[in-house]
Amino acid sequence: MGVILIYVAAGVVLAASAGLRAFMPLFGVGLASRLFGWSITPSMDWMATDVGLVALGVATVVELLADKVPLVDHTLDVLHTIVGPLAGALVAFSLSADLPPAIGAILAIALGAPVAGGVHLIAAVTRVKSSVMSAGSFNPALSLVEDVVTVGAIAVAIFIPLLTLFIAPILIGVVLGHLFRRFARRSAPTA
Repeated sequence: MGVILIYVAAGVVLAASAGLRAFMPLFGVGLASRLFGWSITPSMDWMATDVGLVALGVATVVELLADKVPLVDHTLDVLHTIVGPLAGALVAFSLSADLPPAIGAILAIALGAPVAGGVHLIAAVTRVKSSVMSAGSFNPALSLVEDVVTVGAIAVAIFIPLLTLFIAPILIGVVLGHLFRRFARRSAPTA
């Protein structure tokens, strides 16, 4: 049971990183499976194939570069509203090898997609505020910070998965807190 809990927590951390960079966590898991024999669910084995790694690697590089270009970064944010949660669900599902497929799919949909979507929402709101305050000039630096956070989250999930048992609840709490504050502001009566 402990190993399953670690995989679920690692899936949450990877899903959160998919909220910042959709393809990088999928590429990271595929690479970890290929190089280190990291266990992924059989239906996701394609991520560790030559074709899967090349496609995910190219998509990662394109996403990283596009996010540094003003205006393109906002277009990418709009696309990421759909792609990020989908990638979050996929990367969370990829770690469900020790679970019955239905349970793995439910966890991926119930945890992976919402966590990725919530992290993306926080990042998108931050990006809009940065654009307003700096006319977009701070956005490439903000993008670089997101890259570093994403790489760090992937590295922790792959190399120190036990640590994800502490990180995953914090991530879920941050996302839920942000969503509750957002909805509370919208539903508050205006004077």
